[in-house]
Amino acid sequence: MDRSDLQQQLEDQALDVVSRLQSKQLFQSDWDIASFAMFFIFIGMVLLLVLLVLVRCCCCGCWDDEKPRRRKVGIENLGLEP
Repeated sequence: MDRSDLQQQLEDQALDVVSRLQSKQLFQSDWDIASFAMFFIFIGMVLLLVLLVLVRCCCCGCWDDEKPRRRKVGIENLGLEP
């Protein structure tokens, strides 16, 4: 791809965006609206997960130095002892 072709494509895209903004018609089809909605749903889910991680760390103390102690559950097999 030639440099002038790339520059021409970028210029055409910029003019298309500017013309859409001036006409106040950002979406030309239902697919544009659907992809825009899916993008914002994805971004919203990522932000929600980050928020949940921050709440978990701040409220439940994942920065505590003390680790939870595990209890033994069940029967200890003495046959495996040396």
